[in-house]
Amino acid sequence: MLDYAILKLIWWLLVGVLLIGFAIMDGHDMGVGTLLPVLGKDDVERRVMINTVAPHWDGNQVWFITAGGAVFAAWPFVYATAFSGLYWALLLVLFALFFRPVGFEYRSKLTDPAWRKAWDWGLFAGSAVPALVFGVAFGNLFLGVPFRLDDSMRSFYSGSFWALLNPFALLFGVVSLSLLTLQGATFLAHRTEGDLQARAKKTASIVAVVLLAAFSLAGLWVAFIDGYVIRSIGDVGASINPLMKEVERAPGAWFANYANHPILWLIPALAYVGGLIVLLTVRAGKTLLAFIGSSLACVSVILTAGVALFPFVLPSSEMPKASLTAWDATSSHFTLNVMLYVALIFTPIVVAYTGWAYRVMAGKVTRDFIVENDKALY
Repeated sequence: MLDYAILKLIWWLLVGVLLIGFAIMDGHDMGVGTLLPVLGKDDVERRVMINTVAPHWDGNQVWFITAGGAVFAAWPFVYATAFSGLYWALLLVLFALFFRPVGFEYRSKLTDPAWRKAWDWGLFAGSAVPALVFGVAFGNLFLGVPFRLDDSMRSFYSGSFWALLNPFALLFGVVSLSLLTLQGATFLAHRTEGDLQARAKKTASIVAVVLLAAFSLAGLWVAFIDGYVIRSIGDVGASINPLMKEVERAPGAWFANYANHPILWLIPALAYVGGLIVLLTVRAGKTLLAFIGSSLACVSVILTAGVALFPFVLPSSEMPKASLTAWDATSSHFTLNVMLYVALIFTPIVVAYTGWAYRVMAGKVTRDFIVENDKALY
């Protein structure tokens, strides 16, 4: 059995891997949904867009579900506190996601233009709203979530839904929304042709610039807010509770990990590399490279936030010492060890069958293909 402290670190990394998998795989589905009312100029084009992701969108939900399950199993304290305190925000995400399966299945059941247009906007809401809220949630982590713990480890949340929608967090929402929209635009550029592909290429270039600008502004803003730093903590290789540490707020503390380990600056730098790859390749017709560039940006943005927050997972603005971290909010030693073996077995299986599915169903989705298979496709 691995050392407990090492397992805690491994599961922090694995949750990050699942979030990255979600951003890359489910991200391009959501990006296509976000662009659906914007890029599709007629019903056939919108059906082309939908059918680029139709074979995979439900399978890609595995990353989202698994990430939530991993948080529940590896960090039960975080799951309980976040899902109770941020209840309305998470409920908004859930209700928005309802539009995705019914939108995909019901949109093409009737030929009525009003019916199809309504479901187009439903797919837009089911894609754009979660992307925005995920970013807003990350932004509020940097500000601290207003909760406290009593002596029996019960959490009490004192914030409100509307307080989450502050300018700082909304900027993070723009980063998240533009990141997933970029995934969708580069994916469409790779899987379509003609006028639709041309619009997707142009959109990818614009969104890449928006992403890099918002990412830069968010980083500058983080530098001017108070971060969190642990002044003392018990043995991280033992079972400790969140109140067994001292935490202070300090200016620039969110950059402490980067200051202590300068090589980590390569992580945010990769976001600019990914954005530059998109800008240089998408107009040149190298659409697969453009999608790889946007995926690299996904990896960079998520890791940048994760490294800045580490070891904090859910900082508390009301009671800093109650902040939940990767060291004191985890499951037992045995649970983490068993989960690791499960992850090592099933994660490669998911990656393998996903890769196989994308390889088998690769190729362009064209107008002629949609027209010829009018009754068999979404």
